[in-house]
Formats: sequence, C-alpha cells, structure tokens
Amino acid sequence: MSRGHALVTGGARRVGRAIALELARAGLDVTITFDRSASDAKATAEAISARGVRGESIAFTLDDPKRVHEACVDLAAQWEHGRGLDVLVHNASVYGPMAVGAMDAGDAERVMRVNAISPLVMTAAFAGLLSRSKLEGGGSVVAMADIHAMGRPRRDHAAYSMSKAALVEMVRSLARDLAPKVRVNAVAPGVVAWPERGAESDRAMQEAYLSRVPLGRAGTVEDAAEVVRWLALEARYITGEIVRVDGGRWLA
Repeated sequence: MSRGHALVTGGARRVGRAIALELARAGLDVTITFDRSASDAKATAEAISARGVRGESIAFTLDDPKRVHEACVDLAAQWEHGRGLDVLVHNASVYGPMAVGAMDAGDAERVMRVNAISPLVMTAAFAGLLSRSKLEGGGSVVAMADIHAMGRPRRDHAAYSMSKAALVEMVRSLARDLAPKVRVNAVAPGVVAWPERGAESDRAMQEAYLSRVPLGRAGTVEDAAEVVRWLALEARYITGEIVRVDGGRWLA
C-alpha cells in the first residue's frame, strides 16, 4: 500500500515549505507547486527527499481557473494508477493591501481567482482520487485561511478578505459535499510569517500588532505546519472546521 501522497500549493517558501517538510516528516511523499520560485522549489523538493520520501516540484499558476482545471485533470490521470492523492493543501495565495479608492477591478478579480476559485476547481478535479485514499481517516483537504477574514478585518484589504472568506465557505460546503470519504478543514493563522515587504514589515507596526496577542509573540511557520499535519493525518473525526493559529489574537 502507498505510504501516502500530498500536494501542497505554493510549497517552495515560507509557510508552504514548512507544511511540505512537516508532511514529509510524517512519512508522505510530497509534491509542491510553485509559480516563480523555481530555485526555492528545487531546494524544498530536495529537502523533502532527504527525509526518505519522494519530493517533487511542478510549475503551476493559479491565475487561470480553466487552465488549473485542465492541469489538475492531467495530474489526476497520471496519479490514478500510481501515487494517488491523499492530502491536498491549499497554501498558495495572493496577499497585499488594496485601498478602496485606488482599487483596480482586474487586480481584485485576480485575488479571487487565485485565493478562492482555483482552490475550488482543484479540489473538484482531485475529489475522485482523494475519495479513494487508503490512509486511515480517508482523504483530506486543508486550506490556509486567515483570522482577519473572519471578523477581524484589516484596513485596505477588502479584496483579499473577501477571497479568504469565500475560501472558508468553500471549506464548510465541501466538508458536506465530499463526506464521508474526504475531510475538509482550514487553518486560520494570525501572524506566523511577517510579510517581507510593505507596511507590515515595519518593526513598529509588528510590535503594535503583537501587543494585542495574548501569547505575546508572532507564531512560526512550524506552528501552522503542525496544525496542518494534525488536521490532514490525525484529526480523523473532524471536518468543516476552521482552526485558528493566532496566539489568542482572536480574543483581543
């Protein structure tokens, strides 16, 4: 029997890389997707393989849902009689401020395509494979949500928050549609990896944010990855849930 196979979108860097390595440590073969980070993806695939499982990276863009569907149908056919697919992690996303007064409709639509529509299309394309998973607990889908799209909105992030709110509703809807053979859940971080550019890379802004976090620190990419692994492989009687990983920020 296969030891299990996971697909992690946007798995080359940051949170996606940590998720891929955590699933590899758990004994799964891991395929990651990347858009522009080819060298980082190669390094991550090698790090996965160094854990004694199979690591692979494939170039993949989420900006065109029709092409996403076609690519996933092709992958599903390739994996049908071999690796299969047991865990699908929707990690790749577009993030950034977009002030209402300067909002561009095309940019807003792209955020929705990447963050919500393509994950739905991917899940639909892989649903058959996931439903045939031999892992205990069956197939699993885990999406990366955001506590700030669940009632803690940031200024100038309406398009992003709308897309992540749609992703959360996708999780709840597909948890019903794909049961009982596939579980669908989400992880909603507060901060587990600060943006590398923009206002949120400013130290003063970060300290102001952390002053509202009861645990008094930012999370780590490993904090998020551990919860993804738990939902994917161990939480066998949980579906349709959104697990906040925010150090208590939701309470403050």
